[in-house]
Amino acid sequence: MEKLHQLNILMHVIAGSGALIIGMIAFLTRKKAAKHRRYGTIFTWLMIIIVVTAMAGVIIFGRNTFLLVLTLLSGYNCFSGIRTMRLRGQKPRFLDYIVPIIVISSAVYYLYYINSIGLYWSPAVIYPTLGALFLLTIYDLCRGWMPVRFLQQSFIYEHVYKMLASYMAAVSAFSGTVFPQFKPYSQILPTFLGLLWIMIIFGSLRNKNAAKRIVS
Repeated sequence: MEKLHQLNILMHVIAGSGALIIGMIAFLTRKKAAKHRRYGTIFTWLMIIIVVTAMAGVIIFGRNTFLLVLTLLSGYNCFSGIRTMRLRGQKPRFLDYIVPIIVISSAVYYLYYINSIGLYWSPAVIYPTLGALFLLTIYDLCRGWMPVRFLQQSFIYEHVYKMLASYMAAVSAFSGTVFPQFKPYSQILPTFLGLLWIMIIFGSLRNKNAAKRIVS
């Protein structure tokens, strides 16, 4: 069992390192280009491996329960960001309802579990992470009642936010593991940098949309 655990860790580390590199390349390539979609697809598959190996580490091997919530946030943001782009303003499908219900249920169980065993956790990391996850899943569950016009105008912003949030959650998990002596700051700092990056991109998108309206 220990050898399987070590293999699981190795797969998790390789997939995580690959996701950090490929994700950055995807963000830096020109959007709507084939390379962006190709790297985005690779990033998504790497995120799947990360989530699966992290869940295996907790459920099968009983290790590292603390990082599970970051994995849930990162993995769900990636899923939702891809779904947002594929729907392109259309109403959500059945899959878009069942997955957030599973994720939010897992998060609630996680909170109950760490409380039941008396595990100490950093409130500065866990509470904001769980809050972000709850807000995201609730928003996604409410998309079916949102006007189609709003969904069509906002899907690009959603895609940008969710994919960058997925990436920065992975960075937070990585930095928290590599620099444990600086917790919780080693996990909080990537979040602030990610939010700043998102705001800069949102500003750029808003200016481009405003320019298009003026031209038309």
